[in-house]
Amino acid sequence: MQSQSLSFKANASKALLDKDLKQALSNVKDGFIGKRAAAVALVPEWQQIRSEAKALKNHVLENLDHYLLAYESKVVENGGHVHWASTSADANDIIVDICTSVGAKTVTKGKSMVGEEANLNEAIEKAGMQAIETDLGEYIIQLAKEAPSHIIAPAIHKTREQVSDLFHEHHAQYGLHERLVDRTALVNEARSVLREKFRAADVGITGANFLIAETGQHVLVTNEGNGDLTSNLPRVQIVIVGIEKVIPTLEDASCLLRLLARSATGQHYSNYTSLMSGPAREGDTDGPDEFHIVLVDNHRTEMLAGELREMLRCFRCGACLNHCPVYGAVGGHAYGWVYPGPMGSVVTPAMIGLENAPDLPHACTLNGRCAEVCPMSIPLPSLLREHRRQTFIQSLQSPTARYGLGLWALVAKRPAVYRMLTSVGVGVLSRLGRKRGKFGWLPLAGAWTQGRDLPAPQGPGTFMQQYKASGHAASRGPKTS
Repeated sequence: MQSQSLSFKANASKALLDKDLKQALSNVKDGFIGKRAAAVALVPEWQQIRSEAKALKNHVLENLDHYLLAYESKVVENGGHVHWASTSADANDIIVDICTSVGAKTVTKGKSMVGEEANLNEAIEKAGMQAIETDLGEYIIQLAKEAPSHIIAPAIHKTREQVSDLFHEHHAQYGLHERLVDRTALVNEARSVLREKFRAADVGITGANFLIAETGQHVLVTNEGNGDLTSNLPRVQIVIVGIEKVIPTLEDASCLLRLLARSATGQHYSNYTSLMSGPAREGDTDGPDEFHIVLVDNHRTEMLAGELREMLRCFRCGACLNHCPVYGAVGGHAYGWVYPGPMGSVVTPAMIGLENAPDLPHACTLNGRCAEVCPMSIPLPSLLREHRRQTFIQSLQSPTARYGLGLWALVAKRPAVYRMLTSVGVGVLSRLGRKRGKFGWLPLAGAWTQGRDLPAPQGPGTFMQQYKASGHAASRGPKTS
């Protein structure tokens, strides 16, 4: 994986100039958003399900220790092994030790965001083993030595031509020398290469969408079936997952599954929804000889005890990314770490330290669309505002920005002063911009006008002055019987 810069401003500036990225990101708007809207429209009880899911996860978070211990007990009863990892480094050590103890040479991996948190591939390869991503998107970015740019579509930033170039370069070693461009042909070529990797693997590693405390099972949701092959073909199976993924019962899982695929890809259900528990039993036709699950904290208990607790309801569907205008303009790599978009702007500072990602809470227009579409009703704008508050308190912003915010607060706290200054400002801008109707540059607005024109005010007076003059304010006043 190539290293990423944590400077959102520098990354975003570079991304805005990337024509291939702009072309690739158009798929987000054309695909995910429309399909999600159509799928949700067919579920009249959608808001009721969201409310039930929120209540369910809030209950779990209030009793997280209880459900984790219940899950552990059931896994052990099913013949599996449970490992607790306080940090990502601990998770890597546990997994490398397991792989080394069984003499593994080849490890196949299903897509796991917690594995990305830990940079697990690098740890496996440093130990002398080969790690092979089996999700098609993850496989593509592994060849490119890049990080995922999206939670559910890791290679969405790649055009078909770029994928063709990668396959042509890396698949020659398998005797595949023809350069393919057709989408189906590219998928079939990847399938033929990965098929042999599945057969050769000694250990399979996946994530999990949910952990069922009632039964000790984990739920794995994929569209390619690679998670099932990674889980069942190798002799050792390892699941790496965040501690917040536990839920009480199978019935609870059915509630969350009704939200997951519709929010993520606009499907009613993903192609494969599998429930697994422990190693193969006597009489089973497939399954691993050993089953291990690694439960990762990595600052989650700190989030649980603080202002960001509601973020732990997130089940990584990607809906907030798909509807975010900032993500849609710059893509996932601009965010500099594992998690992009609105949820990443909340999670990343919590996991790597706000001082290491002070720009991310400000990589947001606060339009609220992310909270509106979040199936788990996470108030993302509010959580981002809390991060912004902390960046101010901890003096993580530039002196100029802090001075500007202080001046703004001074004015905003005094409505009469605010109305007077905005009235004067609008009047001046309206007269100055009368000829062109827009501004190509303004003091203190260089970041905006660098990439777009700023429209000049279209009429006299501020919005509030025009609103009052229109008579709408009076018509919305209290009615008398």
